[in-house]
Amino acid sequence: MPTTVRSHAKINLGLGIGAPRPDGFHGLVTVYQTLELHDLLTVSAHRSNTTTIQLTSNDRRVPTDGRNTAWKMIELALRTLDIPAAVAIHIEKQLPIQGGLGAGSANAVAALIGLESELGIDARAGTAWAAMRLKLAEQVGSDVPLFLIGGTVLGLDRGQSVFPMPDLESVSCVVATPSVGVSTPQAFRDWDALCLRTGLTAEASEVKLNELSRAYASSFAGVGAWDGSSGVFPHEKDLAGPKVSALVRTGIANDFESVVFPQHPILSEIKRTLAAPGSPEAALHASLSGSGSALFGLYRGQGDAQAACERLRTIGVPSLLTRTLPRPAYWQQMLLQ
Repeated sequence: MPTTVRSHAKINLGLGIGAPRPDGFHGLVTVYQTLELHDLLTVSAHRSNTTTIQLTSNDRRVPTDGRNTAWKMIELALRTLDIPAAVAIHIEKQLPIQGGLGAGSANAVAALIGLESELGIDARAGTAWAAMRLKLAEQVGSDVPLFLIGGTVLGLDRGQSVFPMPDLESVSCVVATPSVGVSTPQAFRDWDALCLRTGLTAEASEVKLNELSRAYASSFAGVGAWDGSSGVFPHEKDLAGPKVSALVRTGIANDFESVVFPQHPILSEIKRTLAAPGSPEAALHASLSGSGSALFGLYRGQGDAQAACERLRTIGVPSLLTRTLPRPAYWQQMLLQ
């Protein structure tokens, strides 16, 4: 029987970027947060003499060949496991494409979870396969590994080195989805140009990112050890998630805003609309997610979030009302019953 998996979105609560490295990448420090918003992936698979993959979607913009992250993950997993199989994947797209919400990366992990269920692959903590999954995810994309953890996640290096943080409490979240298109490669080129103008060197970047990672970690005091092999944080039920305001006091921000907002002023206006500073419905935190074009606001209650949706509506910007999704709920909700 096919397995249907919720493929949840993420936002970047903050994103610090370093100067370009010799390997062509950029050092990052980010705090990821999963949301209740999701696509649906349905996976059917059975062992076969040869591997075949078929991928379909309700959205014609979704690649249905080897360019798709879900296809890449399935192909890589089967090759690593040395299991030939016939696999069919259907992606029911509900999330914006290329909006900074990690939709494609989440699809890759959802496809993997579906494959494991279909083929009876043991992914429990402590198994060799559990340890291998994160390594495979890194090969598919820098923000794929976070979806093997869920909840509130610290991302380092290129963003692919991930560490579970004690979860923020679940709060109302509004995601603004403007029609503006933001090119991530261009955003990085603009960032590189900014680094040259401001003199941000590799050495200064290392200092900056180390300070950021310490600041973020200090706002999540009480983190225990984690073996990196599964999406389960030890003694999770005993950890009290810090308040959103504790993280905001670190000065958490998204460096991409400094280069994306000048190119797309409407995004700066949307952030101000989400934040509503000085009003009773002011956001706890508002920011661009990734390189955009999606932006988000976190709110004390659903009433404040609904007010933000109405403000966005008056300026012609569509939005989605959701909640942040802590790690236990992320795993409990993943498989559609």
